[in-house]
Amino acid sequence: MKNFLSPEANRLAPYTPGEQPRDQQYVKLNTNESPFPPSRRVLKALSRAELLKLNLYSDPACAGLNAAIAAHYGLQSANVISGNGSDEILAFAFRAFCGTGRPVAFADVTYSFYQSQAALFGLEAKVIPLREDFTLNVDDYMDFPGTIVIANPNAPTGIAVPRKDIQRLLEADPNRVVIVDEAYVDFGGESCVPMIFRYDNLLVTQTMSKSRQLAGGRVGFGLGGEALIEALNRVKYSFNPYNVGRLALIAGTAAMEDEEYFQSCCETIRENRAWLVEELEGLGFAVLPSSANFVFARCGKISGGELYRQLKENGILVRWFDKDRIRDFVRITVGSMEQLAALADELARILEDM
Repeated sequence: MKNFLSPEANRLAPYTPGEQPRDQQYVKLNTNESPFPPSRRVLKALSRAELLKLNLYSDPACAGLNAAIAAHYGLQSANVISGNGSDEILAFAFRAFCGTGRPVAFADVTYSFYQSQAALFGLEAKVIPLREDFTLNVDDYMDFPGTIVIANPNAPTGIAVPRKDIQRLLEADPNRVVIVDEAYVDFGGESCVPMIFRYDNLLVTQTMSKSRQLAGGRVGFGLGGEALIEALNRVKYSFNPYNVGRLALIAGTAAMEDEEYFQSCCETIRENRAWLVEELEGLGFAVLPSSANFVFARCGKISGGELYRQLKENGILVRWFDKDRIRDFVRITVGSMEQLAALADELARILEDM
């Protein structure tokens, strides 16, 4: 068969999404989705009248959504760009702020999408190992001459970096961009958004997939100084001007405006996380300190891969990464109490048989 793949495409390192099975009913704790439905305000906003407008293009400027996001954070619309999930904003950023003479740096154990984007755009990338305890020390990045990307809290570890440490990075070299991926910040991390007006080289990305229950809606956004947002829009309008669909714009705006539901869901996840950590430690697991809606844990009695397989065979999905340094761990999404109780019971059964 003829190979049509270009050399450039052949070098790619595609991101591997978490399993989304359709053949069986699982307790699904593998992709960090919210266990709660979207806000009632979202459901109300997605009216029949709006559905009848699907024959029309969406607003390329995302004006209503950007305004709602800006109002929430005390920013101006010029400080906001919305996208098809925060992954798209990250892709725009890799294209806008990395390239010839501008390498990119990120951790060895972090969101693997960064590696995929570096390969996609043919970027020079420096992978900087986390410390032995899986913490990220910003001193390891101080002398790096290019763009820095930090997931905060980190994935898959869940460990957060203090805002004052990121501030040190920003001040050390005002001529390099620092991208802080805050996909999980609402569950206990310290957001860098308040520093945007003080540092022109700070870009923060966030998503509505986790804390605002819109993983299927694909709504994310970037926050930064006007110059950074203008650069991202330059990439956006060179690639996909109508990047957020009509229904996603409506859903995202309504979700951003429902502060009470947002806070309630986040607080429940934090409470459920504390319960899960206690249960896991009681079963002999070592659990990394998490500020996210998941925990990263290992058990000395069973390998991560084997635990993942046994749980899946019994209807429970968690995430396992067959990679150096983290092969013994599994990542467990903090779900509903019913889901977590089912997980705890199954773990106890598995370990009892060993």
